[in-house]
Amino acid sequence: MIADTQIHAALEAFGLGDWTDMAVAAVGKRLAPDAHGDLPRWQSALRALSAAGDDPAGIEAALKQLSPWRKGPFTLGPVRVDSEWQSQRKWQRVRPAIASLEGRQILDVGCGNGYYALEMLKDGAARVLGIDPTVLFVMQFLAVQHFLDQSRALILPLRLEELPLPVQVFDTTFSMGVLYHRRAPLEHLAELRQTLRPGGQLVLETLYLPGDGAFARTPPGRYARMRNVWLLPSVDELLVWLGRTGFRDMEIVDRSVTDTSEQRRTEWMCFDSLESALDPEDNSLTVEGWPRPHRIVVTATAP
Repeated sequence: MIADTQIHAALEAFGLGDWTDMAVAAVGKRLAPDAHGDLPRWQSALRALSAAGDDPAGIEAALKQLSPWRKGPFTLGPVRVDSEWQSQRKWQRVRPAIASLEGRQILDVGCGNGYYALEMLKDGAARVLGIDPTVLFVMQFLAVQHFLDQSRALILPLRLEELPLPVQVFDTTFSMGVLYHRRAPLEHLAELRQTLRPGGQLVLETLYLPGDGAFARTPPGRYARMRNVWLLPSVDELLVWLGRTGFRDMEIVDRSVTDTSEQRRTEWMCFDSLESALDPEDNSLTVEGWPRPHRIVVTATAP
C-alpha cells in the first residue's frame, strides 16, 4: 500500500511537508479495511500480482481483478491492458500546445490511475502529485508501479477541496475530465488557481456545448448515460469562467469530438461505453438528446 514515510518524502520534495499529517490521516481513512467493500479484493489482486512472478496468465488474472481500467493503455510485463480510453490520443492533442514540462512540479487533479502522470514524467517533469478520490484508480496505479517503480510520481486518494489551499507551489496544474463533474465549477477553477505559483500554467480539459455565445446548461437527468454531469458551458462561457476566477492569457489549444475508437468497451472495461451512450438513429446526439461529447483543452496563466 502507500507508506506514511512515502507520503512524507514526496510532499517534502514538493515543499509541502506541512501537508503530511493531513494526507496521512486522509489516506489512512480511505484505505482502511472497512472503507470500501471491494478493497480486500483489490488488495488481494496486488498480492497476487507480486506472487505471479513472470507468469503471463497470473499477471493478467491479477490485473483483471482491478477492472474496469478506464485510462490507458498500459504494457505491464507481458500483458497489454487495453483500457476503455485510448488515452494516448488525448495526450498527443494536449502535449504539443502546453508549456515545457521540463523540471516542473505538477499537480494532476482527477488523475485516474496515473496514465497521464507517467507521460508527464516522460516529458521531463521533475515530479507529479496526482489526486483522485476513486480508490480503485489508486490500486491500479500501485499495480502499474509494480512494473515501472516510478518514484517521482505519487497518487493519493484525495479530493482537491480537501487540500489546505492556497499553496502556490505547482508550476503546472492539470484538470482533465473533472470540471463537468463539479456542482460548483467556478469554485473548482478558483481552487485550481490557488495551487499555482504566479505565472504557473493551468491545463484544463472538459466537455463543452457547441454553439455561439456565452451560455451553460444543466442536464436534468443523465448526460451520455453519466449521472454526475452538472453544468456544460459553451466555449465563450468557459472563457468567462476562467476570467472571473482570476486566470489570464487563456488559449484554446484543441477541440475534438469523442468517437468510438477512442472510448470503447473492451475486455478490460466490460461495461457500457460511448457507443451505448449515443442515439442509434443519430450519433451526433446522446441517447438523452444532447450533443454528443465535444471536448476542449484550454490553457491559462495564474497571475
